[in-house]
Amino acid sequence: MLKVDPESMAKLLADRRIAMVSGTNGKTTTTHLLAASVRNALGADPTPDAQLVHNADGANLHSGITAALSTKPDAGIAILETDERVVADVVRVGRPEVLVLLNFSRDQLDRHHEIKALARAWRNALIEAGDDGPVVVANADEPLVVWAAQKARRTVWVDTASSWLQDAVLCPECGGALRRRDADGGLAWYCADCGLAEPAADYRVVEDKIVSPDGRTWDPQLQVPGKFNISNAACALAAAGLLGIDPETAIPGMQTVTSPAGRFGTAHFGSTSARLLLAKNPAGWAEALPLVQTDTVILAIDSAAADGRDVSWLWDVEYEQLAGRRVIATGPRAQDLAVRLGYAEVEHRCVPELSDAVLGHTEPVDIVATYTPFQRLRKMGGLA
Repeated sequence: MLKVDPESMAKLLADRRIAMVSGTNGKTTTTHLLAASVRNALGADPTPDAQLVHNADGANLHSGITAALSTKPDAGIAILETDERVVADVVRVGRPEVLVLLNFSRDQLDRHHEIKALARAWRNALIEAGDDGPVVVANADEPLVVWAAQKARRTVWVDTASSWLQDAVLCPECGGALRRRDADGGLAWYCADCGLAEPAADYRVVEDKIVSPDGRTWDPQLQVPGKFNISNAACALAAAGLLGIDPETAIPGMQTVTSPAGRFGTAHFGSTSARLLLAKNPAGWAEALPLVQTDTVILAIDSAAADGRDVSWLWDVEYEQLAGRRVIATGPRAQDLAVRLGYAEVEHRCVPELSDAVLGHTEPVDIVATYTPFQRLRKMGGLA
């Protein structure tokens, strides 16, 4: 379609209410939570699926967004997962109503390169949009996100209680070292050199609850696991509010989300039952590994274009926490992972072929995989 008409994405974005979500981790789940909130608000008559378009499979580049929009040209609301490098284009041509900016961490360094360049592209897009730009829902815990969102016409700040700090060492404004101080029971970042600092939050994550701007506390009781998904839900709740959806309606919608694009779903490989966890980069692995529950754990690694060619990030992941479990390294880069596990003193087997690694387990297993093997496992296990 884009070959035939390069302007087709812009044409298909026109005349819709658009909420878009971007960031390194959590895009797919957050858009599913937000889309479920919208569906619940739309009700059953007429059917919400006719009024809402959503690139639910996670295809978030120009082609994926265009393809999704083309399936429902008359839907008035679009909830779009957007790749970090596509954000500026969608802001420019689509004039979204709401833009959710989740986080930044090292990911696909061969494609994204230095992550401040992505933040700069977001910042410049918001400057260019000016008063016609979106209201931004921004993660206040992320210095690069805050720096980018500063230029939005209006920002709703969310304290997500993030635990990943390794990619937030230097001030994006002046390059000085960021420091942290006690604030509201947590640690708030600030730069002593230029004054850039974590803004006061409108929404806050407190343990497994969400505190809204009016001071009310909400228990999302999600069906997807992990504290990071509470943070994703907080951002989705803020975006839903900007679309006119109250928490009493949004949260029950979110509670219907069980396996967004296969994440956290249970796949079956012959007699093997396996829960699939996606982890694409050090920040994602830091969140996924504590969710592992089974005695046998399968780790699937590849370095195809969608994964990122560079797998040096394996050395930034604390695989040491898997000690004492039966670990299987699989996928095209299984041997690289096996070297890392060896240094972590984690007993493991190296089984490069995915099908060989997943078959024959008599007890349930957890599989943590990068993007390409994750998609293969979805299809192999009946979650496609």
